[in-house]
Amino acid sequence: MALIHRSLPLLVVVFTLALNSFAEEKTAELKPSEKKISREKYENLELFQKIYQFIQANYVDPVSDKQLMEGAIKGMIETLDPHSAFLAPEIYREMKTDTSGRFGGLGIEIGMKNDAIVIVAPMEDTPAWRAGVKSGDRILRINGESTKGLTLVEAVAKMRGKKGLAVALSLGRDGSERPIEVKLTRETIKIKSVRSEDLGEGFGYVRLANFNEDAARDIRRELEKLEKKSKLKGLVFDLRMNPGGLLDQAVDVASLFMDEGVVVSTIGRDPAQKEVRNAKKGWARKDLPVAVLVNSGSASASEIVAGALQDSGRAIVMGQPTFGKGSVQTVVDLGNDMGMKLTIARYYTPSGRSIQEKGIQPDIILDDFDPKVLAAARTRRESFRERDLRRHLKNPDQQKLSDDAEAKDAAKDEEPNSKLNPKEDEQVKQAVNYLKSFELFRKVSEAKSQHGSG
Repeated sequence: MALIHRSLPLLVVVFTLALNSFAEEKTAELKPSEKKISREKYENLELFQKIYQFIQANYVDPVSDKQLMEGAIKGMIETLDPHSAFLAPEIYREMKTDTSGRFGGLGIEIGMKNDAIVIVAPMEDTPAWRAGVKSGDRILRINGESTKGLTLVEAVAKMRGKKGLAVALSLGRDGSERPIEVKLTRETIKIKSVRSEDLGEGFGYVRLANFNEDAARDIRRELEKLEKKSKLKGLVFDLRMNPGGLLDQAVDVASLFMDEGVVVSTIGRDPAQKEVRNAKKGWARKDLPVAVLVNSGSASASEIVAGALQDSGRAIVMGQPTFGKGSVQTVVDLGNDMGMKLTIARYYTPSGRSIQEKGIQPDIILDDFDPKVLAAARTRRESFRERDLRRHLKNPDQQKLSDDAEAKDAAKDEEPNSKLNPKEDEQVKQAVNYLKSFELFRKVSEAKSQHGSG
């Protein structure tokens, strides 16, 4: 990369001249379609050279090769999709801390909608969560500086930093005439991934807040704690407002409930290069009825697990349609402490459904009937999902997305209320009612079978 930074104009000139010299001879050997592509490449390189040299010669202030090159790379990647990004040194260093489950920051997941930076979800028990930051809030300013024109990775870099220092956010919220000013103190974010609750009568509740490196191990531990109290008849598995995390952990978590078959497939540009991730044998509680709760804040790894359990028949999915983040990113080290995050594939459920843009559609749509929750929900705009992101990847199945009246009405009434005790949460209650019905039907079926055989 250092060579490119220091010698770019010379390289571009030499390379373009060489291309022009051999263009006719080389083009003669190509097919018509290849000729067109080749010609476009030559023309675009020549255009890049002209613009580059014109800026260097005429821009009002001197500009370095490094600045122009990084700007060109950044602009090129930003034309792709919202999850691909050029990672400048300061941003790349911060990003390396993301998957450890321990980093300094405020505890929010963000996305881009209508050129505004929008909060997808505050992470549970973090500074943002405790300050009342909400899903759908628009971040207008960070420490007094406008966020207009910032990329997502740049905004994240501004919000992260040394533990103990304050970050001031100006938030736009529907229903509020003025920006909401919050001052948050950075903490070392160690997300408590899992918590559980005994719901009584043999039914348990497990909430997973994030797919960090300990997610599957922590879920297994909580299940063992619940089992010590009484034999579980059913489990409510809460993935609401879970923004995702590590793919390996998604596979491991799914393997706690299914021990065979496909969990997820990834397919890139070449359909022949399909990567399949299967459930790990010997881990699963196959006899445990499961109801999975999801909503618009359930993204990525959450959608992989919900889709796998749904397709395999191991769980019923309840709640609202999920976020729809079904793309795979890889981080490429470019040297000189710089990197690139690039979308390289899409996720597919075991039945071959693309998660991208469409998300996971629940088997049962649930409303939250808490009057306080509904009153708050009416002041919010419709839920924020992947399909709202600028330049989002399209669903390759080209099916009608979940914009039917039922799903839209449910989304408008949605206001995740995971601060409540699970026993007071209306959606959890409805999931338990389903599990009780399942248990009742199972007993009736067994009784009929025994009567028939007698």
